Amino acid sequence: MKVAIIGYGKMGHEIERVLLQRGHTVALIIDYNNTENLNTQSLAGIDVAIEFTTPTTAFDNIMTCLKAGVAVVSGTTGWIERLPEAQNLCRELNGAFMYSSNYSLGVNIAFRINRRLAELMNAYSVYDVDIEEIHHTQKKDAPSGTAITLATDAIARLERKESWHCTEPQKGEQSHHTADSIEIISLREGSVPGTHTVRYESEDDILEVKHTLKSRSALATGAVVAAEFICGKKGVFTMDDLFTE
Repeated sequence: MKVAIIGYGKMGHEIERVLLQRGHTVALIIDYNNTENLNTQSLAGIDVAIEFTTPTTAFDNIMTCLKAGVAVVSGTTGWIERLPEAQNLCRELNGAFMYSSNYSLGVNIAFRINRRLAELMNAYSVYDVDIEEIHHTQKKDAPSGTAITLATDAIARLERKESWHCTEPQKGEQSHHTADSIEIISLREGSVPGTHTVRYESEDDILEVKHTLKSRSALATGAVVAAEFICGKKGVFTMDDLFTE
C-alpha cells in the first residue's frame, strides 16, 4: 500500500514504523506544520490515509481524503458527534472509511466481551456497573473514546441504564452513582498508554473485565491492519467487520 500518515506525533511515528515493517510505503506525512499540503494533489496515488490528529481537525482531514477518493482509517477521538456526517459522505462518494475509538486488537475483543457481559447482567439488577479509564496526562479528551464505546454498548443492553456521566477525580470531582447512569471515572497518570476496566459490583462480589495497553504499538498495528483491510474496498467499516471477515 501507498499510505498517507495524517498526524505525526508519537502515534504517527509508531504507525510509520509498523507500516515499513510490514512492507508498505509511506508516501505522504502531514502534521501541524504542513497542514496546507493535505489536498487532492498530494493525495493522488495514495491508497489509504491513516488519521490520528485532534478533535478539532479530524473531521476536515477525513472530508479532504474522502473527496480525493482516498480510503481513510481514523483513530482520533473526541469528535464523534460528526461521525454520522462523515459516514454519510463516504457512502455518497462511494468511498471507504473506518473509525474506531481504539484499534488495539485486544480492546476490540474486550468490546465484544463487554457487550455479551451486559446482555447476561441485564437480568441481575443487584449489580451496578461503572467504568474506569486511565491514560497519560497529555491525552486531550476525557472520558476516552474507548470508555465511551464501552459505556454506550453496555447501555444498549442494560434496560436499567439510560446514559453515562464522567467524573475526573484530579479536578476535584466526587464520584457519584445513579441508578440509570453509568459512571465513567477518568484518571490521568504519567505516561500510561491506556487501561480500561468495566466493573459490576453487588453487595457480595465484584466482576471486572480489564484491558491494559502496554504500548502504542498495539494501537499502531491494529490501525495498519485496518488499513490493509479496507484497501480496495468500498463502504463504511468498523473493527467488527475485520473480525468477522
